[in-house]
Amino acid sequence: MKIVIAPDSFKGSLTAAQVCAAVASGIRRARSDAEIVCVPMADGGEGTVRSLIDGLGGEIVSCAAEDPLGRTIAANYGLTEGGTAVIEIAQASGLTLLAESERNPLVTSTYGAGQLILDALDRGAREFIIGIGGSATNDGGAGMAQALGCRLLDKRGKELPRGGGALEKLVRIDASEMDGRIRISRFTVACDVDNPLLGERGASKVFGPQKGATPEMTGRLDRGLAVLAGRLYGDLGKDIAEIPGAGAAGGLGAGCIAFLGANLIRGAELVIAAMGLAARLEGASFIITGEGRTDSQTMGGKTVYGVVNLAKKLGVPAVIISGSLADGAEKLLDCGAVRMYALMQNGVTLESAMQNGAALLEERSEYAVCEFIRGRGN
Repeated sequence: MKIVIAPDSFKGSLTAAQVCAAVASGIRRARSDAEIVCVPMADGGEGTVRSLIDGLGGEIVSCAAEDPLGRTIAANYGLTEGGTAVIEIAQASGLTLLAESERNPLVTSTYGAGQLILDALDRGAREFIIGIGGSATNDGGAGMAQALGCRLLDKRGKELPRGGGALEKLVRIDASEMDGRIRISRFTVACDVDNPLLGERGASKVFGPQKGATPEMTGRLDRGLAVLAGRLYGDLGKDIAEIPGAGAAGGLGAGCIAFLGANLIRGAELVIAAMGLAARLEGASFIITGEGRTDSQTMGGKTVYGVVNLAKKLGVPAVIISGSLADGAEKLLDCGAVRMYALMQNGVTLESAMQNGAALLEERSEYAVCEFIRGRGN
């Protein structure tokens, strides 16, 4: 019997690799001869670097980079054994790097994100997987481009200062000195929103307030991104304003498309492809997946939904073991899941589930395997 384990992390409790280890222990208690394949997963957000390095092999590396306000910090990213760089933009340009009083998208920049890319290029990476969630910025990727050698110029031919507020003064983009290695590299970006760059559903109006923007700021930021979009088209021939996902991460989605030639895809789909999950499911009796909380939001393209959907296409039964099951979780039964279990059942509290997650996962996994075997009759 071959059983594949492909969970997301249980945030605040267990990494995806730790979930795999606990579930594997439970499987062995139920079926000692089972062939177990562990595939730690993620959805392109926090934890993606760790999951891909755990699953594909490689190392976490550190480099000096600027935070959103230009202070030097040590930021981490991953390099797989195959030479793919796995970068979470939030490591250098994330909202959590700032105190609440420091949040101001007029001045915060993605320059540090560009430095992470540059460091990975220096280490030989030419394949990139980038998660852009959790940014503190609204500069359309302008800072990232500046770090990579692109010049954003005002009417006097001087380099723009960093931050979304400066973009209103942009009159020309000079990409002639941009790092040439970008053109021979491939960038795939995890993006789970479809917001355009501009307007009522755009980066500034929808996401700006989360980054500290006042109503007056959002109008100014939107105008700045409109100027950037105009120059990207006029100077680089990139028409990005209406592309779904261009507004993600304060317009960083647009910047990744225009400056890096990136493809935007859903995070779970990206990780599923990178981990080769479809091939690993060949010959599997069933698959176990899970996350901290399974609810209606899971159906929006999170890891568990992606795994269950793939398993259904391949004819592999899927079992879900999550920290908790809330309203909307039952919809996954219509998507191909055959059974669902929660750690928070039979009187188990949230605190207990967080503290004793590994032991509870072992118990639930052992029970799930036994039940599956009984149901199949062998």
